[in-house]
Amino acid sequence: MRRFLQYALLLAVMAAAVTFAQEAARGTKRLVLKDGSYQTATKWEVKGDRVRYYSAERSMWEELPNAMVDWTATKNGEKDHPRGVSREVMQLSAEEEAEKKAEEAKTPQVAPGLKLPYDGGVYLLDPFHGEPSLVEMVQDSGEINADRGKNILRAAINPFASVKQSIELKGTRARVQAHAAQPVFYLNVALDNADAGSDAKKPAPDPDQSPDRFRIVRVLGKKNTRVVGNLKIALTGKVSQQGNWVAVRQEPVSGGWVKVTPAAPLAPGEYAIVEMLNPKEMNLYVWDFGVDQTAPRNDAAWRPAPQQRTDTGTTKSPVLDKRK
Repeated sequence: MRRFLQYALLLAVMAAAVTFAQEAARGTKRLVLKDGSYQTATKWEVKGDRVRYYSAERSMWEELPNAMVDWTATKNGEKDHPRGVSREVMQLSAEEEAEKKAEEAKTPQVAPGLKLPYDGGVYLLDPFHGEPSLVEMVQDSGEINADRGKNILRAAINPFASVKQSIELKGTRARVQAHAAQPVFYLNVALDNADAGSDAKKPAPDPDQSPDRFRIVRVLGKKNTRVVGNLKIALTGKVSQQGNWVAVRQEPVSGGWVKVTPAAPLAPGEYAIVEMLNPKEMNLYVWDFGVDQTAPRNDAAWRPAPQQRTDTGTTKSPVLDKRK
């Protein structure tokens, strides 16, 4: 109900602005009365206890008692009540604009016509034949997680389970293939507040913004699987891997998003994004991808809208929006 009233008052603001513009075009002014109303007039004059004015609405001379006119508001109304709109309405309009900007910040634009969704997730900004597209990535650890958004699967390595563990992915090729040697990823997979800390009054810092939160690793082929890495675990819990890490740059983006980019171009092949739960633990569920400039367009890639018709394409394409 409150939102409905806000929109109704916002429409009133817009209508008042249009009315004022029309009045200004006719060279009219406002004769403000003490009851808060006003008369639009092109000119007026005071004669004794009467005010004679030429009505812009009725195109004729009219009169009213001088005692009814609020001369201070008439002369200074533009300062206190611009465009004849009350302070309350103008304040509400400013609040609506601030709320709109806050909502837009949660869905930052990463390319012309492409915005990240409201509810987070992991996305590849992928150019295909010169056209940018957003490709949603899902987690993989032998099975694909069909859930979306921030419903992220997590399973940490137990430092005392064994001396050596490995993460193996089914298949020889990732579903998502990047067409750029230096792909750009956007991630927003922070834990829910219930998991982030017990003190609800004091919001916990966003773990996604921590340095080295996300890393990229080169994946090695092994028969019908892909090996993310052989992980050596010391008794202290320190996890190390044999030289397959790829240097990355991590930059914060509005709305809790993080931009992750390889520091140098990647050679064609298979890779995975790894989430570091803390300096000693990593998530066993990873986001796998490949680098292949000759690969076809990724399935369900979100493309800028409106989309131009092509000989083999269609004008209908998914449009990024808030998830319900």
